Amino acid sequence: MKTATLAALLLFTPLPASAAMLAPATAAPQFTRPGFDGKPVTLSAMRGKVVLLDFWASWCAPCLVELPHLAALKKRNAGRLEIIGVAMDDSEANARDALKRFPVNYPVVMGDLPLAKLYGGVLGLPEVYLIGRDGKVIKSWRGDFRPAELDAGIDTALRH
Repeated sequence: MKTATLAALLLFTPLPASAAMLAPATAAPQFTRPGFDGKPVTLSAMRGKVVLLDFWASWCAPCLVELPHLAALKKRNAGRLEIIGVAMDDSEANARDALKRFPVNYPVVMGDLPLAKLYGGVLGLPEVYLIGRDGKVIKSWRGDFRPAELDAGIDTALRH
């Protein structure tokens, strides 16, 4: 029931008329949230690194498909790519249960409506932002997971 509540809030809460995914070259909104491991996760602390910000939920099938791929990307690009998972579930317990089935090797934080609004509303999941070393959005994706497209975007960002 709580998942339905969050989904309804995300879909039916009035957003500014300009609500859309952040455009390339837009500064990524900064945040600090407690990670599931208890340590704070601060986007601004990752400045100078390429960051993949992944909004997902335990009830989103494409989101679960992407989790093992993102963990493999993190491993393959260790020291060059940071990933932050933002669980848009109603409860941390639901997100943790999903991560037991699909473990990841990067920090995960809980998302909420205020954070979603900072990122244009997060109107579909998964929603992924590739953020450059300068803290600006390079590219974004929404909806069904497209691994080849994501990998190509990351490879290009890491080369620059």
